[in-house]
Amino acid sequence: MPRSVKSSAPKKKLAPALAALLLAWYDRHRRQLPWRALPGERTPPYRVWLSEIMLQQTTVATVGPYFARFLERWPDVTALAAAPLDDVLHAWQGLGYYARARNLHACAQVVAREHGGNFPDTEEGLRALPGIGAYTAAAVAAIAFDRKAAPMDGNIERVVARVFAVRTPIPEAKPELQRLTSSIVPETRAGDFAQAAMDLGATICTPQKPKCVLCPWRDECLALKEGIAEQLPARKPKAAKPTRRGVAFWITRPDGAVLLRRRAEKGLLGGMMEVPSTEWRDAAWQQSDAEAAAPVAVRWKILPGIVRHSFTHFDLELQVFVGTTPGKKNINTDGVWVAIDALGTQALPTVMKKIIAFAIGGFPKR
Repeated sequence: MPRSVKSSAPKKKLAPALAALLLAWYDRHRRQLPWRALPGERTPPYRVWLSEIMLQQTTVATVGPYFARFLERWPDVTALAAAPLDDVLHAWQGLGYYARARNLHACAQVVAREHGGNFPDTEEGLRALPGIGAYTAAAVAAIAFDRKAAPMDGNIERVVARVFAVRTPIPEAKPELQRLTSSIVPETRAGDFAQAAMDLGATICTPQKPKCVLCPWRDECLALKEGIAEQLPARKPKAAKPTRRGVAFWITRPDGAVLLRRRAEKGLLGGMMEVPSTEWRDAAWQQSDAEAAAPVAVRWKILPGIVRHSFTHFDLELQVFVGTTPGKKNINTDGVWVAIDALGTQALPTVMKKIIAFAIGGFPKR
């Protein structure tokens, strides 16, 4: 698809008409979501912020139960700020992208300590908080405070790219889409407008087979008129994901306890508990090199098979070495011994749960 020249902003009379059409549609068809206020009410900032952080890279269906559990356990930002980080990480298990959980906790502490438990009500103030970027700041400002802000998630990008037939591929098109969206945000009900655009993309203007006949913007949609709706937004071909390789060490004591350790706070899966492992690298590990990197020198057995896991930017393949220490003494000051039946109490990411299941399955039944 050829690149487009920059789309001009909608005509002055068109912008309010588009907003009015979308808001009228939203008033009839708005989704009922756990974090969304009833019509005429405004969602508290804490709920908007919590839901938006959870929804990053995650589906609405997945987030619902997590959101309910978080609210039950930590009903406001002050309660969340007072929680131990391990408890937050443990409650986050299954949502992935654990840096979000660490930033969530850090942000709550800043809001409680420096803002008296009240979120700033401007995009600028919100962006100064840990873990809040341009999208989340705009979403909270619009939905919680009705500021004239234009959050841009994937749904809104798709809707706007189609309405204005923006052929420039993502991500180069993002500034243009942001400008176009900002030009049609109304002076009032900005929060409803943002949620309406999200709902439109999620339920009508879907990636495949959009339901154009039901769209409130069908008469204004340039992509529909040109017959290219399903081709937009344009995207560059994805590069193949690289594969990294490593070795995980399943270390047990005679009483059956397993050695775990905490990963560094910064970086992938930061602050989570892990089955000790080597560096994850492009080259495969030779047994001698892997054993030299092990947290303890024992007689190692290599389990047949591979543990595979996919992250956003790379695929991971892990061999699992198993070994037993001769006594109960904690031979690694950076680790903690955990009974098999207590592993569920630990903040373990999905890849570590895969390793545990693989290692336990590799032992003879007792």
